[in-house]
Amino acid sequence: MKAMLIAVAGAVALLGVGVASAQEDIAKADGCLNCHAVDTKKVGPAFKDIAAKYKGDAGAEAKLTAKITQGSGHPKTKASPEDATKVVKWILGM
Repeated sequence: MKAMLIAVAGAVALLGVGVASAQEDIAKADGCLNCHAVDTKKVGPAFKDIAAKYKGDAGAEAKLTAKITQGSGHPKTKASPEDATKVVKWILGM
């Protein structure tokens, strides 16, 4: 029983890594990583700093998605609204 729980926990952890990797791939493909990095400031703030700034803000996902897809206070991205939402969720989950 214990071995099965460990195996399930490992599988869930690997699945989470795969999802994060997919979101990072989207961010890379859409040019986000040209100006941002996960944990260090580049031209723009680090993704972890963005997550910390918006922690507890229920409207953060909608605000940030609108910001990057409409080019309001942030250069307009080439990401589709769906991809932008995925990346924003990934960032806010850091």
